[in-house]
Amino acid sequence: MSPGIVNIRNASMDDLAGILDIYNHAIIHSTSVYSEHPHTYDMRLTWYNDRMGSGFPIFVAVIDDQIVGFSTFGHFRVWPCYRHTVEHSVYVRIDHRGKGISKLLLQPLIDRAREMNMHAMIAGIDAENGVSYKLHKSFGFVEVAHFKEVGFKFGRWLDLKFMELLLTPL
Repeated sequence: MSPGIVNIRNASMDDLAGILDIYNHAIIHSTSVYSEHPHTYDMRLTWYNDRMGSGFPIFVAVIDDQIVGFSTFGHFRVWPCYRHTVEHSVYVRIDHRGKGISKLLLQPLIDRAREMNMHAMIAGIDAENGVSYKLHKSFGFVEVAHFKEVGFKFGRWLDLKFMELLLTPL
């Protein structure tokens, strides 16, 4: 791999510390995660094992052997009739945002969901996150819901938007 080139690959357990750092930064400093307490390594390990056990992907973006982003999807809801719908996440390390890495991480998720015969992908996006909204719109996602004041973080109410991409006919 050439220096400074972004490589997208399947995550391994060796990547969990880098993934955890990116996720915890999002928890502490943003509204992209509606959680207030940083996760532990054991929590991320449980998450990783759940994703792998369910056959769901986790991709990482790597530059010069450093994890600079990750993406994944999982169950949208656990009830059986939702089995053809997944909800996904894309996170990029703060010092690598604005470089197109989110696009590189989102496309393989869409491709994998299609390979798995999923019908729909859902993105839950904080209503003030215009960058994520535009990213998803550029991939064909459409806004299907706007929930008012469903989260509370940093002393204020947060709105949540759902965007959806239909992948396959059933």
